[in-house]
Amino acid sequence: MASEFKKGWKVVFAALLATACGASPIPFNVLPLVMGPIHDEFGWDYTQISAATLMWGVLGAMLAPVYGGFCDRFGVRRVGILSMLAFILVFASFYFVPDWLPGWYMWWAALGLVAIGSTPVTWSRAVAMWFDRHRGLALGIMLLGTSATAMFVPHFVNFAINLGGWRAAFPAATVFALFLALPFIVAWFREPRPEERPATLEQAADGDVVGLSLRQAMHGRQFWILLVSTLLISFSYGGAHIHMAQMVELHGFTAGDAATVMSCVALGILIGRLGIGYLFDRFWAPGVAFPAMLLPAIACYLLMGTSTSFPLILFGGFLIGVAAGTETDIVAFMTARYFGLRHYGRIYGFLYAPFGIGSAISPMLYGYVRDTTGSYDLMLTVAIVLFAIGGAALLALGRYPGREQLSRRDV
Repeated sequence: MASEFKKGWKVVFAALLATACGASPIPFNVLPLVMGPIHDEFGWDYTQISAATLMWGVLGAMLAPVYGGFCDRFGVRRVGILSMLAFILVFASFYFVPDWLPGWYMWWAALGLVAIGSTPVTWSRAVAMWFDRHRGLALGIMLLGTSATAMFVPHFVNFAINLGGWRAAFPAATVFALFLALPFIVAWFREPRPEERPATLEQAADGDVVGLSLRQAMHGRQFWILLVSTLLISFSYGGAHIHMAQMVELHGFTAGDAATVMSCVALGILIGRLGIGYLFDRFWAPGVAFPAMLLPAIACYLLMGTSTSFPLILFGGFLIGVAAGTETDIVAFMTARYFGLRHYGRIYGFLYAPFGIGSAISPMLYGYVRDTTGSYDLMLTVAIVLFAIGGAALLALGRYPGREQLSRRDV
Protein backbone atom coordinates (compact mmCIF):
# COMPACT_ATOMS: atom_id res chain seq x y z
CA MET A 1 0.00 0.00 0.00
CA ALA A 2 2.74 2.43 0.97
CA SER A 3 4.50 1.91 -2.36
CA GLU A 4 1.42 2.59 -4.50
CA PHE A 5 0.39 5.67 -2.54
CA LYS A 6 3.96 6.93 -2.38
CA LYS A 7 4.05 7.02 -6.17
CA GLY A 8 0.48 8.04 -6.87
CA TRP A 9 -0.69 10.31 -4.04
CA LYS A 10 -0.22 13.52 -6.04
CA VAL A 11 -2.41 12.18 -8.83
CA VAL A 12 -5.07 11.05 -6.36
CA PHE A 13 -5.06 14.45 -4.64
CA ALA A 14 -5.34 16.32 -7.94
CA ALA A 15 -8.12 13.95 -9.05
CA LEU A 16 -9.95 14.48 -5.75
CA LEU A 17 -9.95 18.25 -6.26
CA ALA A 18 -10.92 17.83 -9.91
CA THR A 19 -13.83 15.59 -8.98
CA ALA A 20 -14.94 18.01 -6.26
CA CYS A 21 -14.91 21.06 -8.51
CA GLY A 22 -16.07 19.55 -11.80
CA ALA A 23 -19.38 19.05 -13.53
CA SER A 24 -20.35 15.93 -11.61
CA PRO A 25 -21.14 17.38 -8.15
CA ILE A 26 -21.26 21.17 -8.59
CA PRO A 27 -24.52 21.48 -10.61
CA PHE A 28 -26.30 18.97 -8.37
CA ASN A 29 -25.35 20.97 -5.27
CA VAL A 30 -26.22 24.37 -6.72
CA LEU A 31 -29.58 23.56 -8.33
CA PRO A 32 -31.34 22.54 -5.07
CA LEU A 33 -30.57 25.96 -3.59
CA VAL A 34 -31.63 28.07 -6.58
CA MET A 35 -34.73 26.04 -7.42
CA GLY A 36 -36.95 27.83 -4.91
CA PRO A 37 -35.82 31.38 -5.80
CA ILE A 38 -36.18 30.66 -9.53
CA HIS A 39 -39.69 29.34 -8.92
CA ASP A 40 -40.56 32.49 -6.98
CA GLU A 41 -39.08 34.91 -9.55
CA PHE A 42 -40.06 33.32 -12.86
CA GLY A 43 -43.12 31.31 -11.83
CA TRP A 44 -41.84 28.09 -13.41
CA ASP A 45 -43.00 24.94 -11.63
CA TYR A 46 -40.59 22.45 -10.11
CA THR A 47 -41.01 19.98 -12.95
CA GLN A 48 -39.97 22.61 -15.49
CA ILE A 49 -36.97 23.72 -13.44
CA SER A 50 -35.84 20.16 -12.73
CA ALA A 51 -36.15 19.20 -16.41
CA ALA A 52 -32.99 21.23 -17.00
CA THR A 53 -30.97 18.34 -15.60
CA LEU A 54 -32.37 16.21 -18.44
CA MET A 55 -30.65 18.48 -20.97
CA TRP A 56 -27.35 18.31 -19.15
CA GLY A 57 -27.53 14.69 -18.10
CA VAL A 58 -28.65 13.10 -21.36
CA LEU A 59 -26.26 15.09 -23.55
CA GLY A 60 -23.42 14.43 -21.12
CA ALA A 61 -24.29 10.74 -20.96
CA MET A 62 -24.33 10.44 -24.75
CA LEU A 63 -20.94 12.13 -24.96
CA ALA A 64 -19.33 10.27 -22.03
CA PRO A 65 -18.10 7.40 -24.28
CA VAL A 66 -16.73 9.97 -26.73
CA TYR A 67 -14.80 11.79 -24.02
CA GLY A 68 -13.69 8.43 -22.63
CA GLY A 69 -12.36 7.55 -26.06
CA PHE A 70 -10.51 10.88 -26.17
CA CYS A 71 -8.88 9.96 -22.85
CA ASP A 72 -7.78 6.58 -24.23
CA ARG A 73 -6.40 8.19 -27.37
CA PHE A 74 -5.02 11.59 -26.33
CA GLY A 75 -4.46 11.08 -22.60
CA VAL A 76 -6.46 12.19 -19.61
CA ARG A 77 -4.37 15.25 -18.82
CA ARG A 78 -5.21 17.15 -22.01
CA VAL A 79 -8.89 16.18 -21.91
CA GLY A 80 -9.23 17.02 -18.22
CA ILE A 81 -7.67 20.50 -18.42
CA LEU A 82 -9.66 21.59 -21.48
CA SER A 83 -12.92 20.21 -20.08
CA MET A 84 -12.45 21.90 -16.71
CA LEU A 85 -11.86 25.25 -18.42
CA ALA A 86 -14.99 24.76 -20.52
CA PHE A 87 -17.04 23.86 -17.44
CA ILE A 88 -15.89 27.01 -15.61
CA LEU A 89 -16.82 29.29 -18.51
CA VAL A 90 -20.23 27.77 -19.21
CA PHE A 91 -21.40 27.32 -15.61
CA ALA A 92 -20.34 30.84 -14.61
CA SER A 93 -22.32 32.18 -17.59
CA PHE A 94 -25.54 30.86 -16.00
CA TYR A 95 -25.55 34.27 -14.29
CA PHE A 96 -27.03 35.60 -17.54
CA VAL A 97 -29.88 33.09 -17.90
CA PRO A 98 -32.97 34.99 -19.16
CA ASP A 99 -36.56 34.83 -17.94
CA TRP A 100 -37.28 32.41 -20.78
CA LEU A 101 -37.66 28.70 -20.11
CA PRO A 102 -36.10 27.52 -23.42
CA GLY A 103 -33.09 29.69 -22.57
CA TRP A 104 -32.76 27.94 -19.22
CA TYR A 105 -32.68 24.61 -21.07
CA MET A 106 -30.21 25.90 -23.66
CA TRP A 107 -27.70 26.81 -20.96
CA TRP A 108 -27.93 23.32 -19.45
CA ALA A 109 -27.59 21.73 -22.89
CA ALA A 110 -24.41 23.74 -23.45
CA LEU A 111 -23.09 22.41 -20.16
CA GLY A 112 -23.81 18.85 -21.31
CA LEU A 113 -21.88 19.40 -24.53
CA VAL A 114 -18.62 20.61 -23.00
CA ALA A 115 -18.36 19.55 -19.38
CA ILE A 116 -18.55 15.74 -19.18
CA GLY A 117 -14.75 15.58 -19.45
CA SER A 118 -14.51 17.27 -16.03
CA THR A 119 -16.20 14.28 -14.34
CA PRO A 120 -14.81 10.93 -13.09
CA VAL A 121 -14.99 9.68 -16.70
CA THR A 122 -11.62 11.42 -17.07
CA TRP A 123 -10.10 11.45 -13.59
CA SER A 124 -10.68 7.77 -12.73
CA ARG A 125 -8.67 6.40 -15.66
CA ALA A 126 -5.40 7.87 -14.42
CA VAL A 127 -6.05 6.82 -10.80
CA ALA A 128 -6.91 3.27 -11.87
CA MET A 129 -3.59 3.02 -13.73
CA TRP A 130 -1.51 4.20 -10.75
CA PHE A 131 -3.08 1.61 -8.41
CA ASP A 132 -3.84 -2.11 -8.47
CA ARG A 133 -3.99 -3.75 -5.03
CA HIS A 134 -5.48 -0.62 -3.47
CA ARG A 135 -7.45 0.65 -6.43
CA GLY A 136 -10.77 0.61 -4.57
CA LEU A 137 -9.43 2.81 -1.78
CA ALA A 138 -7.67 5.15 -4.22
CA LEU A 139 -10.83 5.58 -6.30
CA GLY A 140 -12.82 6.06 -3.10
CA ILE A 141 -10.46 8.84 -2.02
CA MET A 142 -10.72 10.46 -5.45
CA LEU A 143 -14.51 10.33 -5.29
CA LEU A 144 -14.45 11.96 -1.85
CA GLY A 145 -14.40 15.11 -3.92
CA THR A 146 -18.16 14.89 -4.34
CA SER A 147 -18.54 14.62 -0.57
CA ALA A 148 -16.34 17.66 0.02
CA THR A 149 -18.46 19.57 -2.49
CA ALA A 150 -21.69 18.62 -0.75
CA MET A 151 -20.25 19.64 2.62
CA PHE A 152 -18.93 23.08 1.74
CA VAL A 153 -20.40 24.32 -1.53
CA PRO A 154 -24.07 24.58 -0.40
CA HIS A 155 -23.11 26.88 2.48
CA PHE A 156 -20.85 29.00 0.27
CA VAL A 157 -23.51 29.18 -2.43
CA ASN A 158 -26.15 30.09 0.17
CA PHE A 159 -23.87 32.95 1.26
CA ALA A 160 -23.50 34.09 -2.35
CA ILE A 161 -27.28 33.97 -2.88
CA ASN A 162 -27.84 36.10 0.21
CA LEU A 163 -25.38 38.67 -1.12
CA GLY A 164 -26.21 38.76 -4.82
CA GLY A 165 -29.35 36.73 -5.45
CA TRP A 166 -29.70 33.31 -7.00
CA ARG A 167 -27.74 34.28 -10.14
CA ALA A 168 -24.60 34.79 -8.08
CA ALA A 169 -24.65 31.09 -7.12
CA PHE A 170 -23.28 29.97 -10.49
CA PRO A 171 -20.09 32.04 -10.83
CA ALA A 172 -19.50 31.62 -7.09
CA ALA A 173 -19.50 27.84 -7.46
CA THR A 174 -16.84 27.97 -10.21
CA VAL A 175 -14.36 29.82 -7.98
CA PHE A 176 -13.29 26.47 -6.53
CA ALA A 177 -12.57 24.97 -9.95
CA LEU A 178 -10.60 27.98 -11.18
CA PHE A 179 -8.46 28.73 -8.15
CA LEU A 180 -8.26 25.38 -6.34
CA ALA A 181 -8.61 22.42 -8.71
CA LEU A 182 -7.15 23.70 -11.96
CA PRO A 183 -3.66 24.59 -10.60
CA PHE A 184 -3.24 21.10 -9.10
CA ILE A 185 -4.53 19.42 -12.27
CA VAL A 186 -1.95 21.29 -14.34
CA ALA A 187 0.84 20.56 -11.86
CA TRP A 188 0.19 16.93 -10.85
CA PHE A 189 -2.46 15.12 -12.87
CA ARG A 190 -1.17 12.59 -15.44
CA GLU A 191 -1.10 8.90 -16.31
CA PRO A 192 1.88 6.82 -15.14
CA ARG A 193 4.71 5.96 -17.49
CA PRO A 194 5.13 2.18 -18.01
CA GLU A 195 7.93 1.97 -15.42
CA GLU A 196 5.76 3.80 -12.87
CA ARG A 197 2.85 1.37 -13.03
CA PRO A 198 2.32 -1.01 -10.09
CA ALA A 199 4.37 -4.19 -10.41
CA THR A 200 1.20 -6.25 -9.91
CA LEU A 201 -0.65 -4.50 -12.74
CA GLU A 202 -0.99 -7.01 -15.57
CA GLN A 203 0.45 -5.87 -18.89
CA ALA A 204 0.06 -7.22 -22.41
CA ALA A 205 2.92 -8.38 -24.63
CA ASP A 206 3.09 -4.95 -26.30
CA GLY A 207 3.75 -3.28 -22.93
CA ASP A 208 0.29 -1.74 -22.68
CA VAL A 209 -2.15 -2.66 -19.93
CA VAL A 210 -4.52 -5.58 -20.54
CA GLY A 211 -8.21 -5.13 -21.12
CA LEU A 212 -11.18 -5.92 -23.33
CA SER A 213 -12.33 -3.72 -26.15
CA LEU A 214 -15.73 -2.08 -25.88
CA ARG A 215 -17.18 -4.62 -28.33
CA GLN A 216 -15.86 -7.54 -26.28
CA ALA A 217 -17.18 -6.03 -23.05
CA MET A 218 -20.63 -5.56 -24.56
CA HIS A 219 -20.75 -9.25 -25.49
CA GLY A 220 -20.63 -10.25 -21.82
CA ARG A 221 -23.44 -10.20 -19.28
CA GLN A 222 -21.39 -8.20 -16.77
CA PHE A 223 -21.52 -5.10 -18.96
CA TRP A 224 -25.31 -5.12 -19.15
CA ILE A 225 -25.79 -5.99 -15.49
CA LEU A 226 -23.66 -3.00 -14.50
CA LEU A 227 -25.51 -0.77 -16.97
CA VAL A 228 -28.98 -1.73 -15.72
CA SER A 229 -27.98 -1.58 -12.05
CA THR A 230 -26.43 1.86 -12.52
CA LEU A 231 -29.54 3.14 -14.30
CA LEU A 232 -31.92 1.91 -11.57
CA ILE A 233 -29.86 3.26 -8.69
CA SER A 234 -29.13 6.64 -10.28
CA PHE A 235 -32.81 6.97 -11.21
CA SER A 236 -33.65 6.57 -7.53
CA TYR A 237 -30.87 8.77 -6.19
CA GLY A 238 -30.66 11.75 -8.56
CA GLY A 239 -34.03 13.32 -7.77
CA ALA A 240 -33.73 12.63 -4.06
CA HIS A 241 -30.52 14.66 -3.97
CA ILE A 242 -31.76 17.52 -6.15
CA HIS A 243 -35.03 17.85 -4.23
CA MET A 244 -33.54 17.20 -0.79
CA ALA A 245 -33.76 20.84 0.29
CA GLN A 246 -37.38 21.01 -0.86
CA MET A 247 -38.19 17.78 1.00
CA VAL A 248 -36.81 19.24 4.21
CA GLU A 249 -38.73 22.51 3.81
CA LEU A 250 -41.88 20.55 2.96
CA HIS A 251 -41.58 18.98 6.42
CA GLY A 252 -41.78 22.49 7.90
CA PHE A 253 -38.09 23.19 8.44
CA THR A 254 -36.04 26.20 7.29
CA ALA A 255 -33.62 26.71 4.39
CA GLY A 256 -30.80 26.64 6.95
CA ASP A 257 -32.03 23.25 8.16
CA ALA A 258 -32.05 22.08 4.55
CA ALA A 259 -28.40 23.10 4.14
CA THR A 260 -27.60 21.10 7.30
CA VAL A 261 -29.30 18.02 5.83
CA MET A 262 -27.31 18.51 2.62
CA SER A 263 -24.16 18.43 4.75
CA CYS A 264 -25.34 15.11 6.21
CA VAL A 265 -25.78 13.83 2.66
CA ALA A 266 -22.16 14.82 2.12
CA LEU A 267 -21.08 12.95 5.25
CA GLY A 268 -22.85 9.84 3.93
CA ILE A 269 -21.03 10.21 0.62
CA LEU A 270 -17.71 10.50 2.46
CA ILE A 271 -18.24 7.40 4.57
CA GLY A 272 -19.64 5.49 1.61
CA ARG A 273 -16.63 6.39 -0.55
CA LEU A 274 -13.94 5.43 1.95
CA GLY A 275 -15.70 2.48 3.54
CA ILE A 276 -16.88 0.89 0.32
CA GLY A 277 -13.57 1.50 -1.45
CA TYR A 278 -11.68 -0.11 1.43
CA LEU A 279 -14.01 -3.12 1.47
CA PHE A 280 -13.87 -3.52 -2.33
CA ASP A 281 -10.12 -4.13 -2.08
CA ARG A 282 -10.62 -6.91 0.47
CA PHE A 283 -13.86 -8.66 -0.45
CA TRP A 284 -15.89 -9.54 -3.52
CA ALA A 285 -17.24 -6.12 -4.53
CA PRO A 286 -20.82 -7.11 -5.54
CA GLY A 287 -21.28 -8.78 -2.15
CA VAL A 288 -20.33 -5.50 -0.49
CA ALA A 289 -22.42 -3.33 -2.79
CA PHE A 290 -25.75 -5.15 -2.35
CA PRO A 291 -26.27 -4.48 1.38
CA ALA A 292 -24.94 -0.95 0.89
CA MET A 293 -27.77 -0.31 -1.58
CA LEU A 294 -30.38 -1.33 0.98
CA LEU A 295 -29.42 1.62 3.22
CA PRO A 296 -30.80 4.35 0.91
CA ALA A 297 -34.01 2.32 0.59
CA ILE A 298 -34.41 2.84 4.33
CA ALA A 299 -33.63 6.54 3.80
CA CYS A 300 -36.51 6.95 1.37
CA TYR A 301 -38.91 5.71 4.03
CA LEU A 302 -37.49 8.15 6.58
CA LEU A 303 -37.88 11.06 4.16
CA MET A 304 -41.57 10.48 3.52
CA GLY A 305 -44.10 13.06 4.60
CA THR A 306 -45.15 11.11 7.69
CA SER A 307 -41.81 11.89 9.36
CA THR A 308 -41.69 14.96 11.61
CA SER A 309 -38.44 14.20 13.41
CA PHE A 310 -35.52 16.32 12.24
CA PRO A 311 -32.92 13.79 13.50
CA LEU A 312 -34.57 11.06 11.41
CA ILE A 313 -34.57 13.32 8.37
CA LEU A 314 -30.88 14.02 8.99
CA PHE A 315 -30.25 10.27 9.15
CA GLY A 316 -32.24 9.77 5.94
CA GLY A 317 -30.10 12.37 4.19
CA PHE A 318 -26.98 10.60 5.45
CA LEU A 319 -28.15 7.26 4.02
CA ILE A 320 -29.01 8.86 0.66
CA GLY A 321 -25.42 10.09 0.63
CA VAL A 322 -24.20 6.53 1.16
CA ALA A 323 -25.99 5.59 -2.08
CA ALA A 324 -24.03 8.18 -4.03
CA GLY A 325 -20.84 7.23 -2.24
CA THR A 326 -21.31 3.62 -3.27
CA GLU A 327 -22.74 3.80 -6.79
CA THR A 328 -20.07 5.84 -8.57
CA ASP A 329 -17.37 3.79 -6.84
CA ILE A 330 -19.09 0.64 -8.11
CA VAL A 331 -18.93 1.79 -11.73
CA ALA A 332 -15.30 2.94 -11.61
CA PHE A 333 -13.99 -0.04 -9.66
CA MET A 334 -15.90 -2.76 -11.50
CA THR A 335 -15.11 -1.35 -14.93
CA ALA A 336 -11.40 -1.84 -14.16
CA ARG A 337 -11.84 -5.25 -12.49
CA TYR A 338 -14.19 -6.85 -15.01
CA PHE A 339 -12.95 -5.26 -18.26
CA GLY A 340 -9.35 -4.16 -17.65
CA LEU A 341 -7.68 -0.83 -18.40
CA ARG A 342 -6.70 -0.88 -22.07
CA HIS A 343 -10.02 0.63 -23.21
CA TYR A 344 -11.14 1.80 -19.78
CA GLY A 345 -12.18 5.27 -20.94
CA ARG A 346 -14.66 4.15 -23.58
CA ILE A 347 -16.13 1.33 -21.49
CA TYR A 348 -16.43 3.49 -18.38
CA GLY A 349 -17.96 6.23 -20.51
CA PHE A 350 -20.70 3.85 -21.70
CA LEU A 351 -21.34 2.63 -18.16
CA TYR A 352 -21.32 6.20 -16.83
CA ALA A 353 -23.97 7.13 -19.40
CA PRO A 354 -26.90 5.48 -17.58
CA PHE A 355 -25.73 7.20 -14.39
CA GLY A 356 -26.05 10.54 -16.18
CA ILE A 357 -29.36 9.64 -17.81
CA GLY A 358 -30.93 8.26 -14.63
CA SER A 359 -29.71 11.21 -12.57
CA ALA A 360 -31.09 13.60 -15.20
CA ILE A 361 -34.56 12.08 -15.59
CA SER A 362 -35.04 11.45 -11.88
CA PRO A 363 -35.28 15.10 -10.68
CA MET A 364 -37.94 15.85 -13.27
CA LEU A 365 -40.08 12.93 -12.08
CA TYR A 366 -39.57 13.84 -8.44
CA GLY A 367 -40.68 17.37 -9.34
CA TYR A 368 -43.70 16.08 -11.27
CA VAL A 369 -44.82 13.93 -8.35
CA ARG A 370 -44.45 16.87 -5.98
CA ASP A 371 -46.35 19.22 -8.34
CA THR A 372 -49.25 16.77 -8.85
CA THR A 373 -49.57 15.21 -5.38
CA GLY A 374 -48.14 17.85 -3.06
CA SER A 375 -45.46 15.50 -1.69
CA TYR A 376 -42.62 13.23 -2.77
CA ASP A 377 -43.97 10.07 -1.14
CA LEU A 378 -45.00 8.22 -4.31
CA MET A 379 -41.59 8.69 -5.92
CA LEU A 380 -39.80 7.74 -2.71
CA THR A 381 -41.82 4.50 -2.62
CA VAL A 382 -40.70 3.67 -6.17
CA ALA A 383 -37.11 4.49 -5.22
CA ILE A 384 -37.20 1.98 -2.34
CA VAL A 385 -37.96 -0.81 -4.80
CA LEU A 386 -35.39 0.31 -7.38
CA PHE A 387 -32.56 0.61 -4.87
CA ALA A 388 -33.19 -2.97 -3.76
CA ILE A 389 -33.41 -4.37 -7.32
CA GLY A 390 -30.37 -2.43 -8.53
CA GLY A 391 -28.26 -3.68 -5.64
CA ALA A 392 -29.42 -7.29 -5.94
CA ALA A 393 -28.61 -7.34 -9.68
CA LEU A 394 -24.92 -6.88 -8.91
CA LEU A 395 -24.82 -10.31 -7.27
CA ALA A 396 -25.12 -11.83 -10.77
CA LEU A 397 -21.78 -10.37 -11.93
CA GLY A 398 -19.80 -13.45 -10.91
CA ARG A 399 -16.10 -13.74 -10.14
CA TYR A 400 -13.48 -11.37 -11.47
CA PRO A 401 -11.95 -12.41 -14.82
CA GLY A 402 -8.32 -13.56 -14.99
CA ARG A 403 -5.44 -12.29 -17.10
CA GLU A 404 -6.18 -14.63 -20.01
CA GLN A 405 -9.77 -13.42 -20.27
CA LEU A 406 -8.68 -9.78 -20.19
CA SER A 407 -5.93 -10.33 -22.75
CA ARG A 408 -8.23 -11.56 -25.53
CA ARG A 409 -7.79 -9.64 -28.77
CA ASP A 410 -10.75 -8.20 -30.58
CA VAL A 411 -11.26 -9.90 -33.92
